[in-house]
Amino acid sequence: MASKRNVFVVGLDAFNLHQLCTIRDAEAYAFHGLIPYERIVSPREYPMAELMDEAIRTLNAFEGGIDAIIAHWDFPVSMMVPLLRQRYAMPGPSLVGVVQTEHKYWNRLLQRDRVPEMVPRFAAFDPFGDDPAACVRDAGVDFPFWIKPVKAHSSYLGFHIHDAAEFERALGIIRARIGRLKAPLDYFLRHVRLPPEVAGIDGGWCIAEEIISQGRQCTLEGYVRRGEVVIYGVVDTLRDGPVASVLTHYRYPSALPRIVQFRMADAAARVLEASDLDESPFNIEFYWDEETDRIRLLEINARISKSHCPLFELVAGASHHEVLVDLAFDRQPRFPRKEGTFDLASKWMLRRPHDAFVRRVPRPEEIAAIERRVPGTRIAVEAKEGCRLSELEDQDSYSFEYAAVFVGGRDGREVREKEREVERMLPFEFEEVGP
Repeated sequence: MASKRNVFVVGLDAFNLHQLCTIRDAEAYAFHGLIPYERIVSPREYPMAELMDEAIRTLNAFEGGIDAIIAHWDFPVSMMVPLLRQRYAMPGPSLVGVVQTEHKYWNRLLQRDRVPEMVPRFAAFDPFGDDPAACVRDAGVDFPFWIKPVKAHSSYLGFHIHDAAEFERALGIIRARIGRLKAPLDYFLRHVRLPPEVAGIDGGWCIAEEIISQGRQCTLEGYVRRGEVVIYGVVDTLRDGPVASVLTHYRYPSALPRIVQFRMADAAARVLEASDLDESPFNIEFYWDEETDRIRLLEINARISKSHCPLFELVAGASHHEVLVDLAFDRQPRFPRKEGTFDLASKWMLRRPHDAFVRRVPRPEEIAAIERRVPGTRIAVEAKEGCRLSELEDQDSYSFEYAAVFVGGRDGREVREKEREVERMLPFEFEEVGP
C-alpha cells in the first residue's frame, strides 16, 4: 500500500479536519496541524517572526516527507503560507500576488483600472495623521461612507460613518486597536516590493469607501491556474442590522439570475488576469442592485472561504478544500462534484446586538444530539462559557457572533424550518451586561 501524502494545515481544528476528510481521495492524505489553532486564529496579538520560526521548526523536525502546506484561514495565515511554500520549493501563489489581492487599497487601484464602473470612490488615510477627514474629503468621498483597515477580516474595525462626529468616534477605536493588525501586515510588506502609490500605506492605514451595499450581495468562489480564472460556485450573502452590515446567512447555490452571475465572473476574470495572483484559490464579493441593474465589486481574498466549506459539502458532496489540495499538488481541480444530499445549504450566524455574559454553552453531546435529530445540520460554537461576548476577537462593530449553524434542505422553506428547530433546541444562556 502506498504511503500517505503529508499535508500540513495551518491552524487545523476538528471542524475543518472533518471538512478535509470529505474531499476526493481523502484517504490518500495525512493531515497535520501546523501552528496550534488558538495561537494563529483570533489571538490577542500576532508575533509573526515567532510564528514563522515555530512553523519552520515543526516542518524541519518532521521525519516524513513534507508534500503540501495549505490553509483556509484569513489574514495573517493567508500571507504566511506563500512564504512557507517558497522556503520548501512548493507550488502556489507568490506573496506579492496575495498581498496585491488582499491589501484593500492596492487592490482597489487595480480594480479601478480594470472595472472602473464597478468600483466606488475610495481614499486611503492614516488614522494617526493630522487630518484624516481631509484625506477622505479631498478624494471626493462624501458622507455616508464606510471605513476599515487596509487589511482586516470579518468586518473587524469596520464602521459605517454618517457624519464627522461618528468619524471621530470610530478613529478613537481604530487608533486603540489597529496595532494588532499593523504589526503582522508590516511584517509581510517588508518582503514585497510595493509600487510607489502603495509604498507609504502600511498596516496602520485605513480605507474609506463610498457606500455600495444596495441590493443583493454574493461571493464567487474560484481559482486561478496557469493564468486561467475558473469560477466553480456562487454563494448568496444576507445582511441585517441598523446599517445592513451584519452578516446573518450564506446560502448556496445562489438565487441570482445566471446572466448576473456571468457578468460578475467576467469582471472577476478581468481583475485577476491583470494581477500577479496565480495557482491560487480566491473568493470575490459583489453587490447587484436589481432596480438599476448595477454591479459593484466589494473585495477579493486569496483563499477559499472556510464559511462556505460545509455548504459545498451539503450540496456538492465535498468541501471545496478539494480545490485547495489539488492546487497545492499542482493539479487541475475537478470540483465541484454532484454528490450532495441537499439542493440548498445555508450558514446561519447566531448573533446578539449587545454584550452579554455567557452563562452556558451547549455541551458536545447536546450538539451531537441536535445534529442527529435535524439531518443535514452542523453546529459550531464560538462563545466561551464564563466569558463576555466582548472578549471574542475579530467581531464586527455592530454585533457579537456566538455560534454558526449549517443546514441543508430541499428548498428555502425547509432550511428555515430546520434553523428555527435548531434555535429552539440550542441551550445557550446569557446574562445581559448592557450595550
